[in-house]
Amino acid sequence: MIPIANGTFEITPIHEKYAWRICDFVTVNTSRLKTYFPQTLTENLTPELSKLFIDQKIKAFNNKTEFVFVIKNTIDRSVAGLLFVKNLDFDKKEAEIAYCIGYQHEGIGITTMAVKEITAWAFKEHGLRTLRIIVHKSNPASIRIAEKCGYTWKETLPKEHQPPAMQPMDMELYVKAYEG
Repeated sequence: MIPIANGTFEITPIHEKYAWRICDFVTVNTSRLKTYFPQTLTENLTPELSKLFIDQKIKAFNNKTEFVFVIKNTIDRSVAGLLFVKNLDFDKKEAEIAYCIGYQHEGIGITTMAVKEITAWAFKEHGLRTLRIIVHKSNPASIRIAEKCGYTWKETLPKEHQPPAMQPMDMELYVKAYEG
């Protein structure tokens, strides 16, 4: 468990007890997730699907192939957002960080604090030396989060993301190197 600076939220590895809460999170935030997190959305549309999703993500966490964290509200225990450390390459010592926050919690700095904490965790706990965040230019809030967390724009990735029933999208690559 990693407390976030404001004390009302914390980051915790995904756990079986979050199935209903993750299902609630994705269904309430469907419109926010459908373009950039379509797989996460479809894998969590019911509590039963969320249970399968969580089982897979716990195995991946234990096998160190992907790390999924929940940003949770410590007062009502709801899921405020999700963080992914994915596309891990331990030979190259690099990975990608992806994040989503519920509409009820946007704009108050929770995601920035969470990304800072997970960035430090990934560098310290796993010896990673380069982390990436990939965002679309139409998402200025996500770009601000990357920049506030010390990531710098590197390049545009042509046709990097394929949302359902849409044309492939160019995405912006932000990178942060270990400074330790």
